[in-house]
Amino acid sequence: MHLINEVSRRVDLSQKRIREYEKEGFIKPLREAKTNNRLYSDFDIAQIRRITALIHERGFTLACLRNLLLMAPCWNIFGCAQKELCPAYHRPHTPCYEVRRTDQTLCQGPCPRCAIFLNRGHDAVAVLERQGHGHAGAGDA
Repeated sequence: MHLINEVSRRVDLSQKRIREYEKEGFIKPLREAKTNNRLYSDFDIAQIRRITALIHERGFTLACLRNLLLMAPCWNIFGCAQKELCPAYHRPHTPCYEVRRTDQTLCQGPCPRCAIFLNRGHDAVAVLERQGHGHAGAGDA
């Protein structure tokens, strides 16, 4: 397990940014019982790296990233190299944490600390629709 200062150096992000990822619900590190310090596993570090890549290399906003976590399969989001061997790959319309209830997936991390699981309670937002407005067809005035 790693403290936030070590994680910050390893992933080349500020401690503040890592805490923002936690606040936004993209990571959930364990807490040390006596000090309440955040404790990050290698799984947490891998999640931070992927989230950072999606934001900084792919240009996702936090809202778009949340939608991605709700709609895309885990093997696609996290770039699984062995996806064809995973039951989650063969059930792309079922969230990976539900697949894990009956089949062992290739993910080594605990579901309750995964970004996909952490965001499961949010509603996906239609990206191209204007909220609160109906769509007016070509013949509508």
